[in-house]
Amino acid sequence: MSKAFVFPGQGAQTIGMGRELAVTYPAARAVFDEVDEALGEKLSDLIWNGSADDLTMTANAQPALMAMSLATLRAMEAEGVSVTDAAFVAGHSLGEYSALAAAGALSIADTARLLRIRGRAMQDAVPVGVGAMAAILGLDLDTVRAVAAEAAQGQVCAAANDNDPAQIVVSGDKDAVERAAELAKARGAKRALMLPVSAPFHCALMQPAAEVMQSALAQVTLHAPVVPLIANVRAAPVTDPEEIRALLVEQVTGAVRWRESVTWMAQQGVTEFWEIGAGKALSGMIKRIAKGAETRAFATPADIAGLTG
Repeated sequence: MSKAFVFPGQGAQTIGMGRELAVTYPAARAVFDEVDEALGEKLSDLIWNGSADDLTMTANAQPALMAMSLATLRAMEAEGVSVTDAAFVAGHSLGEYSALAAAGALSIADTARLLRIRGRAMQDAVPVGVGAMAAILGLDLDTVRAVAAEAAQGQVCAAANDNDPAQIVVSGDKDAVERAAELAKARGAKRALMLPVSAPFHCALMQPAAEVMQSALAQVTLHAPVVPLIANVRAAPVTDPEEIRALLVEQVTGAVRWRESVTWMAQQGVTEFWEIGAGKALSGMIKRIAKGAETRAFATPADIAGLTG
């Protein structure tokens, strides 16, 4: 029975996440302390006692969700689980950074700093209100791509997240995304929902952020992960540090190929997907992608208690 460890992306954050882990497991607490030190501020205080609006800000949410995932993994390690129990690691968008930190490719401190930079750069790339994202439910990828192309009309509109067979997210200029939502409904989409996001992620409008990340990533040490990473933009395994560095830059403007990534892992014999960190969004997607696969979500001491590798 083969396992994959998967790490959630933005939207999973909640005030109070990880507090119980930090109280119960010293190794989990140490992750939050390390992230606070790396950022030069008490992000842990915001996570546990702050406002949801502040935590949702991209520059805070990204390092916070990574801290939560790594704290969860350290607690799991205290119960005898190791990342090497997994055949593969993967993460959804910012979760790819969590996966790399989990697999020893990046230090927690470097990952926290990179995600702070990434969050700010993605926010700054497009003025608030200019871009948008919408979830299209019930159409296949080819149809959504065609809808996005028709809606663009000289603006940017692209399929940004291929999440599962029932959900694809489009991203781009607000007007174009709104046109795509209407076109999708006309093509038979069950629903087309504008998403409450502060920027249009994973499309060409993010090119300024990609350039910032290219510079930031050039300055960090990347090791080969101890477990292969299934990269978002490739939906295939990668272990070479320089290749990973390039793919992380590409990921800023490129689509998150989550459905294909999970399908590929299932085809390699992965039967269990362990979601490590906040929320259960990935587990829901995985159940719709890999029929019959088992999913488990780990975020609290109760989830972790009694685990053995």
